[in-house]
Amino acid sequence: MSVKKILIIDDEPGFCELVEKNLELVNDFAVAIATDSREGISLAKKIKPDLILLDIMMPHMDGFEVLKRLKDDTDTIEIPVIMLTAKGDDESRTRAMQLYDEEYITKPIGINDLKNKIDEVLKRRSHK
Repeated sequence: MSVKKILIIDDEPGFCELVEKNLELVNDFAVAIATDSREGISLAKKIKPDLILLDIMMPHMDGFEVLKRLKDDTDTIEIPVIMLTAKGDDESRTRAMQLYDEEYITKPIGINDLKNKIDEVLKRRSHK
């Protein structure tokens, strides 16, 4: 299995580093981190990750706007996005779904559960 590139866009550096270390331990993932929404969009265009983990609550531009911009751009439209956020309300879930997220996961989540969700999305995408 080839190494899959995962991009985490979340404004909490400690959380990003924890997820990065754990994902790299449990699977063949190469993880990149963007702690700013604008940096995340730029990095997505540059590295073309296999999957993006995206937080909603961030300064400057929230995750919904980031998702919209990613899906409006021909360079990033095909990249699957999993929303990984503390917002568990139905309105947020619906809004993310309308913007074409692949999955919606609320924090906290165990690393094995997260890995399984990532694997599911990547597998689903590879069959399209």
